[in-house]
Amino acid sequence: MKLWQPTLLTLAIAAAHPLPAAAGTNDELLKELRALRDRVTQLEEKLKSVEKAKAVTAPPAPVAVAPPPPPAPAGMTPDQARELSRLAVKVDSLEEAQESSFSKGMTINGSIDPTFIYNRAQNRAGFQLLNQVQIGPYAYDNSFFGTVTLDIQKELEGGTKFRLTLMPERGVGSQINFASIVHEASVSIPLAGDNTRLIAGQIPDWSGYELLPSKDNKLVTHNLLFDLIAPLAYTGVGLELTRGDWVIKSIVGNFNSTKREPNEKSPMLAYRGDYSINEYAGIGFSGVHGKAANLVNGTGDTGLNLFEVDGYYTRGDWTAQGQISYGQQAKAAIATKADGSLQTARWVGVSGLAAYKFTPRLEGVVRADYIYNRKNGGGLLGFGNDSLNGIGQGFVGYDIDGAPLAADSQRGANRYALSIGGNYTFNEYTIFKLEYRFDGATKRVFEYVDNGTFKKTNHLLGAQMVVSF
Repeated sequence: MKLWQPTLLTLAIAAAHPLPAAAGTNDELLKELRALRDRVTQLEEKLKSVEKAKAVTAPPAPVAVAPPPPPAPAGMTPDQARELSRLAVKVDSLEEAQESSFSKGMTINGSIDPTFIYNRAQNRAGFQLLNQVQIGPYAYDNSFFGTVTLDIQKELEGGTKFRLTLMPERGVGSQINFASIVHEASVSIPLAGDNTRLIAGQIPDWSGYELLPSKDNKLVTHNLLFDLIAPLAYTGVGLELTRGDWVIKSIVGNFNSTKREPNEKSPMLAYRGDYSINEYAGIGFSGVHGKAANLVNGTGDTGLNLFEVDGYYTRGDWTAQGQISYGQQAKAAIATKADGSLQTARWVGVSGLAAYKFTPRLEGVVRADYIYNRKNGGGLLGFGNDSLNGIGQGFVGYDIDGAPLAADSQRGANRYALSIGGNYTFNEYTIFKLEYRFDGATKRVFEYVDNGTFKKTNHLLGAQMVVSF
C-alpha cells in the first residue's frame, strides 16, 4: 500500500474541488477520489516538467537552507489537508479490499412487470403477476410477462462465467420442470482464450428477434412466432465461438426438458449464429434438429426440424426488426389420413416490427405477424386444436362434455396478428407500455366464452409497468 502525501499542489486542487460531505457508497467514494488523484497527478507532472525546464535555463542558485513548509492554501485548513491525506490512504485500502472481495466480478440485476390484460373472447380483464402456469394454459395472453426476475452473474478468476436467473412461476423452468423457479442456470468456461468457450446448463431459447424478459421488449405481448413456434429451453453442453464479427453457439442435449424419460435417448442439436454488419445493423439465424416430444398426438419423440433467420436495424429514432421461420414435426399434424395414420405438421411464419421515438422518452411501435399453418389440418410446436390461441381446423360447436368440437378437415387455420402501441420511459428504472392487439385467422378458431360462439377474430388490450435495475 502506498501513502499519498498531500503537496502544495494537492492541497490547492482539493481546495478548488472540495470533497462531498458524505459519499453514498464505497464505489462512489472510490470514483470521486480516483478522479481527484488522477487530476492531481497530471498537474504535478506538468509542474515538474516546467520546473525542470527552468532549472536547465536558469543560473545555478546559491545553496540556502530550505524554508519552512508553506501554510495551507486559502480555502483549506491544515485539518482539511490531513483529512485529504487520510482519505487517500482509505482509497488504497478500499481498492485492495475490492480486489479480494467475493463480489468482484459479480453483477445482480432484477425486474418486475405487473401487467393488465383484457381479452374480449375470453371475457376477462385484470392484472397478471406471478400467476401459476399450471392454472390456465400457455397462451399469447398468458405468455412470459407478469414476472419477477433476479439475475445473478459472476465471473471467476481465469474467465469462467456463472449465471443464475430466478423467475418464479413465469420462467421457462415453470414450463419444462414443473414449478421450478430457475429460468437459467449456466456456465461458460474459456477453452482457448475468451473467444472459444464451453457452455453448459439450462439455457433459454435464443431464436428470433424478441427476447423473453419484458424489460427487453417494446410491447406488452410477444409476437406469434415467439409464442407458438419457438422452443422454450435447452439442457446440455456446447460451444460458443467468437470470430471477428461472428458469434456462433451450439448445444447438444435435451429439448424443452431437464431430464429424459424412459425410452427417450436421442439428443437434439440447437445452434445460433449472429453477424454484426455495422454499429446499426445485424443478422442472425438459429435452428433445432433432432427428436422431441410429440405433444399433439402423444406418440413419444418424433423428428423435429426448426430454422429461422432474423435481423435488426437501429439508427437514430428508428428501429426495425424482422424474422422468418420454418418448422416441421413428424406425426404432429392435427388431421390424420383416411386410414387413420398420422401426418407431418408443417408451418411457415413471418414477423416484423417498426418503432419510432417521437421524443427521447416516447416511442411508438407497430408489429405484424403471420403463420401459414394450413397443411394437414394445422398443428404447431406443441399445439393442436386450440380455441384460446386460435389454432386448428375450425370449431363447429361443442361435444356432449361441453368441449369445443373441431371440424373434420384437412386444412388448418392460418393465423395473423397486428399490434399497435408504444412505451414511455418514465425514469432510469421505469417504463410504461400500452398495446392494442388484433388477432385473426382464416377459420372460426376463437371461442367467445360469454355466448358460446366461435369467431375468426379477437381483440386484446394490454398495459404494463416494467421496473428494472
